[in-house]
Amino acid sequence: MSLYTAMCSRVLFPLHERLKGHDSVALRRRLERSQWWSADQLASEQAERLREFLVDIGTRVPYYRDLFRRLDFDPHAVRGAESLSALPLLGKPEIRSHLESLKAEGHGPLTRYNTGGSSGEPLIFYMGKGRKSHDVAAKWRATRWWNVDIGDPELVVWGSPIELGAQDRIRRLRDGVMRSHLLPAFEMSKVNLDRFVDAIRTLRPAMLFGYPSSLSLIAEHARESGQKMDGLGIRVAFVTSERLYDEQRQTINEVFGCPVANGYGARDAGFIAHQCPAGGLHLSAEDIIVETVRPDGTATAPGEAGEIVVTHTATADFPFVRYRTGDVGVLGDKICACGRGLPVLQDVQGRTTDFVVAHDGTVMHGLALIYTVRDLPGVERFRIEQVSIDQTIVKLVVGPNFDRAAEDRIVKDFKARLGEMVDIRVEKVVNIANEASGKFRYVVSQVKLGESRHGR
Repeated sequence: MSLYTAMCSRVLFPLHERLKGHDSVALRRRLERSQWWSADQLASEQAERLREFLVDIGTRVPYYRDLFRRLDFDPHAVRGAESLSALPLLGKPEIRSHLESLKAEGHGPLTRYNTGGSSGEPLIFYMGKGRKSHDVAAKWRATRWWNVDIGDPELVVWGSPIELGAQDRIRRLRDGVMRSHLLPAFEMSKVNLDRFVDAIRTLRPAMLFGYPSSLSLIAEHARESGQKMDGLGIRVAFVTSERLYDEQRQTINEVFGCPVANGYGARDAGFIAHQCPAGGLHLSAEDIIVETVRPDGTATAPGEAGEIVVTHTATADFPFVRYRTGDVGVLGDKICACGRGLPVLQDVQGRTTDFVVAHDGTVMHGLALIYTVRDLPGVERFRIEQVSIDQTIVKLVVGPNFDRAAEDRIVKDFKARLGEMVDIRVEKVVNIANEASGKFRYVVSQVKLGESRHGR
């Protein structure tokens, strides 16, 4: 660690957090101790925090006070995560309908946030200082697993309007001191890609942070341009907010000459899991309880994929209890080789809208369709949109090598997977824009899981 990095991570950033009223420094230290606890010790700590959290919100939060009373649910009797099954799932509609009654009585300062609304109407919610402190601490702990720290040069390729809209003078000053540089990921044009490559070569960051689609696109552009990037001293590339595909990991790793650390979380659900150098995607289990459920809300069996549901025990001022993330994943049952007792998320398969439904009701991940399109010559960018059980539209940005045979291949393969009677429409377009958040989605399905032509 350089002297400058030590000054930032041990003095300047802790001072910054204290001035904001955050407990992130003490929390990070606690998390760095508890990560080495046994699974039983972590479960015991988690159960105690959960019980205290539920008692608190059952007293101070009108929505949960009324809910617990109606269900005759006693939070004092909670002995572990399994007790949560007595409570209903919390979705975006419930939060929208009970926004004010979800605020705790006597709450501290709350900041209003909203999600990007990629799967529909944006969600408005609130976040207190406790939740912010825990998110910072969990991310900080995971960053240090990779031998980088706050104050090491960082280049962030991001697109959230919240981050990009907050670049006021104070924030720019803070980021400058911490050596964190932000590049907007909204428009990945050739001109911008040239600029991004130049910025990385000039800044020579110790770490990259961004969407896997953006970082892999920059890496591929550098490779095609003959720009060598693997000798810049980049130690790790952190990716999050999108599914990380194997070919993206390989491209980023090869071009930048560094490992890729996958992370899973969301602005509403919190910093949920991060990959360690041994490969485990560790859950932040001290503060976050993760369940996976089937479409009917029942718990999945071990090894079975289900919707990821999150209870964040640092959200008492505006609680998230059994919150439906809309993501599909598989919980692991093995301890990681790194020796940390933190449980692992075996797989994050994507959002429920990243899955497609065949005409006969068979559910499959969008990868079943992605591979066909991605490997065709001349395809520069694409998005697969399942409009209904009867129609799927494939939007393509193509080059001169794309021909009628390639288009016929798409139709043939898609019909083989979705059903011969499904209308497969190929549309050639000039550009396919990222979402407002800066993310890029290869598959978007409007069909609910479990829906079929015969079951409608």
